[in-house]
Amino acid sequence: MKAVIPLAGRGTRLRPHTLTTPKPLVHVAGRPVMSYIMDDLLELGVTEVVFVIGYLGEVVKDYVAREYPGITAHFVVQEVQDGTAGAVKLAEPFAGDDDLLILFVDTLFDADLSLARSLDDSWAGVIWAKEVEDYQRFGVIVTDEDGAMTRIVEKPSEPISKLANIGLYYIRDTELLFRGIDHVLAAGAASSGEYYLTDAFQYMVDHGARIRTAPVGGWYDCGKVDALLETNAHLLATSRGGISPDAVVDGAEIVEPVRIEAGVRIRGGQIGPNVTLEAGVVLESAEIRDSIVGANAHLRNVRLADSMVGAEAQLDGVRGQVNVAEYAEIRV
Repeated sequence: MKAVIPLAGRGTRLRPHTLTTPKPLVHVAGRPVMSYIMDDLLELGVTEVVFVIGYLGEVVKDYVAREYPGITAHFVVQEVQDGTAGAVKLAEPFAGDDDLLILFVDTLFDADLSLARSLDDSWAGVIWAKEVEDYQRFGVIVTDEDGAMTRIVEKPSEPISKLANIGLYYIRDTELLFRGIDHVLAAGAASSGEYYLTDAFQYMVDHGARIRTAPVGGWYDCGKVDALLETNAHLLATSRGGISPDAVVDGAEIVEPVRIEAGVRIRGGQIGPNVTLEAGVVLESAEIRDSIVGANAHLRNVRLADSMVGAEAQLDGVRGQVNVAEYAEIRV
């Protein structure tokens, strides 16, 4: 089994942080978003990954080489942002006869990927889905009585399904998948100018493939600032919270859950809940909640909520909600 990870997008909804950092390497709860997915793949035993890169692609290549030297990594460049089908098509030369896991890094998920190892031979693949109430915001999966996909409908106005497509797929019949992608690419782009991978799945189903839907326990958006902060709060409450013994807290009130990393120095103020302070952060008389502060930032006399502060930033006297990039300087 191999994995395909498309990550060529520019991450405009996470600006200014993605002006210098690729979207999959933006941090949540002290780690790059992509690292959570990579660890899931390694746990499953996947050691060969095709990365579809574009914007700041060299940064991604350096990160993978440094942090995951044991995997076999292939990098292909998506020169034109023509959609998910176009991205996965670029992985075809590396697919061979292997099964494929296709994962998008806009979200994190609680999913049983081991299903890909135990799937009955009658199934051509799996689409993981999350039941939602606000189904009009998503592409939803319509199934038959056996849980097999019959079609995917984008942002339906009628409640035909509440199973939202989360962008996590396992495909066993890769020959039919790429035939479907070729069909989609030949048919012309949608009005958005993009070619959608879900249309290739529809082609597979229309040609006799059975694609199973499988539930996820959780689905956490990392594609925009407010959603990233919500995901940060979830991770702190469930797995990533804690205070490093190498942090210094002097006269400050700490409201759990928080993540306070090594080298952090806090003097006075109130920190938390739902705050990540990365390594080396210095806080003086700061009140911060529901926020992420990047490594080595220095904040003095601030009162912040629902904020993202980049690494090495310096803020003094700031109040309210901010979204500032690394090395920013704001003094009020």
